[in-house]
Amino acid sequence: MELEVTTIPKRAEPLISRTLLWFMIAMMFANIGGNMYGALLPLYLKELGASVGQIGLFFTLSQIIPLALQILGGWVSDTLGRLRSVALGSVAGNLTFVGYLLAPTWHFVLIGEAFSAMTRSLIGPSFSAFIAEQSSEQNRAKVFGLTDALFMIVGVVGPPLGGWLADAYGFRAMLAVAWAFYAVATVMRVQMARNARKNGEAHPQKLSFSGLRQNLGTMFGLLASGGLITWVLITDGVRDIAFALSGNLMPLYLESIGGMTYQQIGWLGSVFGVCMMLVNVPAGWLADKKGERIGIVLGFLLEALAMALFVNTQGFWGYAITWALFGIGVGMMSPAYNSLISKAVPEKVRGTAFGLFSTSLGLVSLPSPWIGAQMWERMSPRVPFLVTGAAALVSIVPAWAKFKTPGKGSEEKVNSEQ
Repeated sequence: MELEVTTIPKRAEPLISRTLLWFMIAMMFANIGGNMYGALLPLYLKELGASVGQIGLFFTLSQIIPLALQILGGWVSDTLGRLRSVALGSVAGNLTFVGYLLAPTWHFVLIGEAFSAMTRSLIGPSFSAFIAEQSSEQNRAKVFGLTDALFMIVGVVGPPLGGWLADAYGFRAMLAVAWAFYAVATVMRVQMARNARKNGEAHPQKLSFSGLRQNLGTMFGLLASGGLITWVLITDGVRDIAFALSGNLMPLYLESIGGMTYQQIGWLGSVFGVCMMLVNVPAGWLADKKGERIGIVLGFLLEALAMALFVNTQGFWGYAITWALFGIGVGMMSPAYNSLISKAVPEKVRGTAFGLFSTSLGLVSLPSPWIGAQMWERMSPRVPFLVTGAAALVSIVPAWAKFKTPGKGSEEKVNSEQ
């Protein structure tokens, strides 16, 4: 008599693991605090006595420190582990708020920016690398889309909360509340790093110059090859230069020309966050099914349209439509770009890759905030935004021509060749 053997189907693994979920919750607490003041920082500098030109100079100077630290931060992430790198960055992040709160003039806010640069350098490369390692290649863009959607909760909550607090109680009270959110995130991140070490989830190596040199050699080889990574750097570099021209001037334009209050500017940030959050998941699905370049091209097109509308509209609802277009555009691009980069580089240098991209883009866009401020003062407040829109439109051509998605199994092939 034969016995029937019944097989129990394997339970599908969730797209987001428990570890990744806690990682994202900590990220949300930290970045609610960051989004509370991020869009209003130029106005804080103005309140502390800075002119438009000086604000442009401030953001140019604030980019210098990350240039020295981003690659090192990515290397630390690859060597010590993602969670340990994030925990170290969080400790430095608390000093950012000390610098902001105690600044008597706009010049002293640069001290807070220095600590903020240290934080971003340690956390930024680890963020995308950790998400990539918590996903399969087939679902990579979906996971990036889902985590981006979760992350954008901070863009819905943070800006209007920060704008309301700044309007009602002043900038320093708002910064104190933002610091409280960040402190909660720091506790969570430090605990996650400790658990990773106890449970063997992290395998730290010794920091050494030879290790850094090896990682950089691998990355520079990929960048100089003329392939996908080279073109990602070029197109994203053009976009970064263009948006650095105008990004920090947007709050000033909204207040001085658009007549928006701090709270209304905060609500615009929330509109951006909601639209980006709604688009992230379907954008990740689209990238996995049809290829990353479709979402990237659509993102460039929507950003160009948003910039054209921005300088030709008025009133809160006109700007709200503009911010919605920005949110949809960035939401289309973000999971696609992250997925593309993570597939095109070996796993062992992902942190270095994301750090190197940030450094390279920051280097070429270093003078852009100052140049944008000069355009505002010497030509017209509209000019920096029109240049940004034109650059996004031009980037469509190389993105469509060169961003060919690596085939399935490409990640394993790249890794085996190193």
